[in-house]
Amino acid sequence: MRLRALGLAAGAGVFVAAVWWRKNPSACPYSQRFWVEAPHPFITRARLHDVLDPTPGERMLEVGPGTGYYTLPVADWLGPDGRLDILDLQQEMLDHTMRRAAEAGVDNLVPARADARELPYEDRTFDAAYLVTVLGEIPDQAAALRELRRVLKPGGRLVVGELFGDPHMVTARALERRAPETGLRIECRLGGRLWHFTRLAPV
Repeated sequence: MRLRALGLAAGAGVFVAAVWWRKNPSACPYSQRFWVEAPHPFITRARLHDVLDPTPGERMLEVGPGTGYYTLPVADWLGPDGRLDILDLQQEMLDHTMRRAAEAGVDNLVPARADARELPYEDRTFDAAYLVTVLGEIPDQAAALRELRRVLKPGGRLVVGELFGDPHMVTARALERRAPETGLRIECRLGGRLWHFTRLAPV
């Protein structure tokens, strides 16, 4: 009985923590980076490639690169004439990703420490932008989406990736509701309720 009570208490604690975390969004701290370094089921790099549709020579923005799970492949897709800007709140994440890039011989990354709600870029800078399991960590998602729209070139594209199990998951339906108020429209989507890559474009 005692073990059962302990198990129930632990389960309740996890539930309460998950609810609190969902209501109080924040970035995954560097000390817990193992969460972002683990394999990403369903929201794979290959599927990101399909929906992002990168072209060598483009300039792109990744918000919340973590330790570079998607960063290095995307930088490779853009080629030596392309450029991938990476933006994060935590300098430790940027430093980690840049170390990995240097070890891999990737030199088309440009890091910036900033808040996604106030992007440090001029209007119409990027051909595309993406963020994977990051949007729900931003306290004001609408502000971040408006900023991303602002820095996209006309005809640019924004990809949002989400996975069930993340306490901050933004569902495809929620994103579809929020898009119009931020000047974006849904172009296409891969996935469904448990995961999705959704591509949006400026209206």
